[in-house]
Amino acid sequence: MTFAAQPHILQRATQSNAVVDDLQTLIKFKSVTPQQAGAIDWLSAQLNALGFDCEQFTFNKVTNLIAKISFGDGPNYAFSGHIDVVPASGGPWRVEPFSGEIIDGAIYGRGSADMKGGVAAMLSASRALVSHTANKQGTFYWLITSDEEGEAEYGSLLIAERLAQQGVQLAGCIVGEPTSHLQVGDTIKNGRRGALSAQLTIKGKAGHVAYPENTLNAAHLSADVVKRLTTINWLRDEPGSKTSVQVTGINVANVVDNMVPAWCEMTFNIRYSHGYKSSDIKNEIQLSLADLQHNIDIQWQRPCESYYTSHQTHNCLLAKVEQAVFDITGSYPLLSTSGGTSDGRFFANQYTQVIECGVRNHTIHQVNEHVAINDLLKIEQIYTRLLEQIFILVER
Repeated sequence: MTFAAQPHILQRATQSNAVVDDLQTLIKFKSVTPQQAGAIDWLSAQLNALGFDCEQFTFNKVTNLIAKISFGDGPNYAFSGHIDVVPASGGPWRVEPFSGEIIDGAIYGRGSADMKGGVAAMLSASRALVSHTANKQGTFYWLITSDEEGEAEYGSLLIAERLAQQGVQLAGCIVGEPTSHLQVGDTIKNGRRGALSAQLTIKGKAGHVAYPENTLNAAHLSADVVKRLTTINWLRDEPGSKTSVQVTGINVANVVDNMVPAWCEMTFNIRYSHGYKSSDIKNEIQLSLADLQHNIDIQWQRPCESYYTSHQTHNCLLAKVEQAVFDITGSYPLLSTSGGTSDGRFFANQYTQVIECGVRNHTIHQVNEHVAINDLLKIEQIYTRLLEQIFILVER
């Protein structure tokens, strides 16, 4: 029997209108990073009404929320998410992008999929959990920021630091990012590749192009650097998590066509397997360019560490998410570490399992971003089932 056939699906059906209304409300807050624009205030009020203790703190215009409710002795689990969105620009929208209007069974608006839809669905699931009459165990945290789409310097990073200062150790964290591909629940993230950017300055020797023997062409050196960077053999790559280097810019500031350029600037980005940490990547890059060290200078930027959650022998969050998806959809999800980075990296450690699970990601950051109501209801059901597995004691 799948979970959808269980008796308390009737209770879940009564929440359908609520999750739609909640998402529409969230979309109407024009919370472009780092502004929360009232979205976290509203969310805090909703959680407070459910019995959560809510703490907000602001740093450098970023607003963060830590909310918790304790059901008694047991492990700590968290839901992590963000209410900030990218600007609603880039072309004509079918509706006003902060209206949350419904067209053809889908809710349109900036952030509808990334990731206010996940926040609204988890809020509905939390209401169901709190109202459930069965005995419960453990403590449930909500960890919400307005700084995920930007540099992520003052959001979840500071939340994780504050939890550590309070002595809170999470057993698991569910991140509501949009992970699904063709159908809700078909893909979840049990890790993410790391990311590291760099700006590389190449120094040559200028001179007349007719006498190249007296020069060192920085542009030619850049071609050699590109070849070396893109042919590194990443021996520690894990299956399904491959390291890639992409050169994102090459600039030769030379306006004279008969002079060999003395300088060249290059930027590149590395998305690396969870078999590496950023320090390992730096070492590999520097080793490949070791004989050019007197001609180059590398400035590393925006390190985002990789993380990975494998199956555990005890109290496995990954298995619980897989089972919740199966109970609702009838299929187990594909495990993936693809895509960009996420705030999950701030909570992942040797004690904390981190799994990302959310709606489809096919319209995120696009004009006419939207989420189908049926998809929203399905992820709400998955979250509801997952919270039951985590917190509700099984009567024997």
